[in-house]
Amino acid sequence: MIGDLTERDCAILALETVWPRHSGAKEEAIRAQLGMSAARYYQLLGRLIESDAALEFDPMLIRRLRRLRDARVVRRSARTPGFVG
Repeated sequence: MIGDLTERDCAILALETVWPRHSGAKEEAIRAQLGMSAARYYQLLGRLIESDAALEFDPMLIRRLRRLRDARVVRRSARTPGFVG
């Protein structure tokens, strides 16, 4: 355990650091390297993005992931009919 991060948390962040975005083989790597489904991986990654411990562990990665997440939220809300925000 590093700080408040578990070995699994660090492995998730390490995979996210080295893996190119939007690659179909990423789901296979998640299963092979971490032994979990892609859905579970992204659930845990979403929690890690909000974690102060993860921010301390890899500030550049976490800030980049937060920016990407925030941009997706904005794009989704712009496509939602009737959304005022």
